[in-house]
Amino acid sequence: MADGAWPRLYNCYKCQNHICCHDDIVSKFFQNVLHMNLDVHIDVHCLEAIHVAESGRAFLFSHAINVVQGPKEDRRLITGLHTVADVHCSDCGEVLGWKYVKAYEQSQKYKEGKFVIAKFKIVKANW
Repeated sequence: MADGAWPRLYNCYKCQNHICCHDDIVSKFFQNVLHMNLDVHIDVHCLEAIHVAESGRAFLFSHAINVVQGPKEDRRLITGLHTVADVHCSDCGEVLGWKYVKAYEQSQKYKEGKFVIAKFKIVKANW
């Protein structure tokens, strides 16, 4: 941190718990694929993902803090089959997005271990 500046953080929009650091953004233009193509078969287990997708925009982060990971499940997204786990704020329990646990397509392996956080679920802090 140059000149003693604090890191730019993103907090949970509900309780202000620290969630992500701006420097950990892999992509600012990540689109939630369920939002982009509603022709995809969506079962009852994906309803939370649809709720997160309502804003359309999401960030892909390399790291997240103060989140609780839900159970792993396979979801077929437009980019292929992925094992994902929803992530919730550790303070208020709000669903913020999900973590990519496993990508089955070779071209999608870069997502493994990364977090998709819906833009409307976080607010800027220390900016």
